[in-house]
Amino acid sequence: MSVKSSNSEGLSLMERFYASSFSYKTFLVVWATAIHTFFREIRPRGAFNIPRDGPVIFVAAPHHNQFLDPVLLANAVYRETGRQVSFLIAAKSMKRKAIGFFAKLIKCIPVARAADDAKPGTGKIRLAPDDPFVVLGEGTKFLSEFTPRMQIMLPRSVGSPVAEVTQVISDTELKIKREFGGESGKVTNRIKEKLDELKAQGINGMEFKRLPFIDQQETFRHVYQRLTDGACVGIFPEGGSHDRTDLLPFKAGVSIMALGAMANNSDVKVKLVPVGLSYFHAHRFRSRAVVEFGSALDVPVEFVEKFKQGGLEKREAVSKFLDLVYEALKTVTIRAPDYDTLMLIQAARRLYKPPGLEHLTLGQVVELNKRFLHGYNVYRDDPRLQALLSNVLKYNRLLRDLGLRDHQVPRAKTSKRASWKTLSLLLYRVGLLSIWSTFALPGVILNGPIFLTASILSEKKAKEALAASVVKIHGRDVVASWKVLISLGITPVLYSFYAVLATIIAIKANAPWQWRLLAPPLTIIALPAIGYAALKFGEAGSDVFKSLRPLIMSLMPGQHQYLERLKATRQTLSNELMDIINEFGPKLFDDFDKNHVVLPSSSVPSGKSGLWQRKSGVPGVETQENLFAHPMSWLDERLFGWSRSAGRGTSAWADPPSKSPDISRPTSPDASDGEDTGDYDTVLGVLRSDDGHVTPNRARSRSHHGSYADLQKLRMTEVQGQLPKGPAEPGSPTESGLHRRQRRASLSDRVTVERIGALDRQEPFNECTDDINTEIQKNKPSTAEE
Repeated sequence: MSVKSSNSEGLSLMERFYASSFSYKTFLVVWATAIHTFFREIRPRGAFNIPRDGPVIFVAAPHHNQFLDPVLLANAVYRETGRQVSFLIAAKSMKRKAIGFFAKLIKCIPVARAADDAKPGTGKIRLAPDDPFVVLGEGTKFLSEFTPRMQIMLPRSVGSPVAEVTQVISDTELKIKREFGGESGKVTNRIKEKLDELKAQGINGMEFKRLPFIDQQETFRHVYQRLTDGACVGIFPEGGSHDRTDLLPFKAGVSIMALGAMANNSDVKVKLVPVGLSYFHAHRFRSRAVVEFGSALDVPVEFVEKFKQGGLEKREAVSKFLDLVYEALKTVTIRAPDYDTLMLIQAARRLYKPPGLEHLTLGQVVELNKRFLHGYNVYRDDPRLQALLSNVLKYNRLLRDLGLRDHQVPRAKTSKRASWKTLSLLLYRVGLLSIWSTFALPGVILNGPIFLTASILSEKKAKEALAASVVKIHGRDVVASWKVLISLGITPVLYSFYAVLATIIAIKANAPWQWRLLAPPLTIIALPAIGYAALKFGEAGSDVFKSLRPLIMSLMPGQHQYLERLKATRQTLSNELMDIINEFGPKLFDDFDKNHVVLPSSSVPSGKSGLWQRKSGVPGVETQENLFAHPMSWLDERLFGWSRSAGRGTSAWADPPSKSPDISRPTSPDASDGEDTGDYDTVLGVLRSDDGHVTPNRARSRSHHGSYADLQKLRMTEVQGQLPKGPAEPGSPTESGLHRRQRRASLSDRVTVERIGALDRQEPFNECTDDINTEIQKNKPSTAEE
């Protein structure tokens, strides 16, 4: 009795812990650290759309990262609003010890899925030749294996369609409620074709699985209670994780939950928030993610009334509301018919660089991908678009053959005269790579067992998930989740072993007893710091390593002309793409012209510069970056004079300052605008390329010794006439004295961009400057006129 009483009291304590807000915060502390270690960058978008109170259902898609998707969503919602989200999770996952423990911390609601309990059926089946609603069997046991409302599932070779059983006639015959795959008949035709193929091989029928009927009333009751209490519930309407490029068919559960909660209690006003989860290589370590919140949806009252009536009216309300949810999710998700199309669209998006979009945030990259895919789906049959995408595909293959990335092409050195500069830059970066590698080596060695174990076991889990799933393609949707889970489990064990090892070494070395006692805690404290340093230094070294190949190619004999042609090809494709976008864009998007410029960022600059924050090229605006964004950002600034150049203002030879204070100017690989960038050119721009291209960082750090070729980059239009004489400006009251100070003429005084662009390119720089200064003096009002 005492044992039972003790167990009962312990269970009660655990229940109280799970029910407290402290358990939720504990979960976020652990997992927020994990996801910010695994992902290089996580960006929320549209967080202002999250309701601050009242019952909310977060409907998220696509479900590309099995256990990390809810973590990213919960963390983003809590950071923005402080609200807690309870997720619906498969009961199968809740039975796993580690997953079940963490799921209880955030009050997850288990959902039993029929597919998780699928069992192979006896014998083989085929469709009746004259009735697609009748299933015939050979060697089957329908009477003992099936009851009405159970489901029958066909193999993956025909798309794994499922149908509900309505009547079991005999051991070899049963009826289904609807055709496999719906009323379109496409799946039925595919099944018949497969049956014909099997019959030609001497096989009379195909294998099948039987799925039990699951009563979800208990699950719905828990959800209704949460919504009645004004809480937040998260759901993935696709039903399970996958690694496809398009959305899976939605389950009706989200409609039943929203409509049922309002039907049961008229005082409950549920809102739905669509959430799009976009990843750049979701299964890879140090990848990027965007969590986008769409506009909140109100549940239509007319649908609630139809839901209350039951029968066909209820079914219609559920179906129509599910269509609304799907349309809402289309605005925040990237959907492509297949992987090749997605890769092609992303390659085309990288070529789209109109003025104002030189550097994109992750959110803007996602938005452009969505718009490009929408345009592709609408105009995919246009001959010009097909020809352009075909050329983009050839260009992409050429890049892959050369081992280059698209963002490296414009910066590739193509002039023979710059070989010594290229060689110097190559040697400089090799030295940097050696330094970063040396700094990262201790942490890599100490944490190597974690990386190796997580990599091996996660691949094994992916194979198991792929074998058990009917919708996965490669099983990559479980890789990241298991990498994090395995790392969380192994790290404490490995670090404890190192602490014991450090203590043994201290004893063997006859260290004082104080050091013997301090060895374990010091080791536990030092190891995470060493691991984080290895992560950042290794990341920097990886970026430097990726930037070496273009430099090596530039030094190879005969490669200059090849790279020049590659640049010309890229520019031609970019121009063709711009022409097509400018023609079709206004027909698709009302705000097309407005989105030619960079959209405002969600962060507001502080206006103060300090030790840990670096100024941008725009006066009064800092980049939203600190020392921890890249290990040498602060030191690079001091070495190469970014702060000094910023303090002097924008150079006449650099890019003109933007009028928008919210333009993103990434200065490290952490802030890159794409899923494949990270070239260290964006961090360390010591030597200028001979083609006149200046990256934003270099533009701000340039001295007054500029090439006249830079001026030609400012050419916008042809000169239509002579420089007009500007009106006389009123003199300053301080200029009436005998010792009037003469200000030296600058290029900003009454010299238009067109005038600068019209000068002879071959004329020496000093002569051009003298000519412009002479014009400035001529156009100035005389002393008498003043």
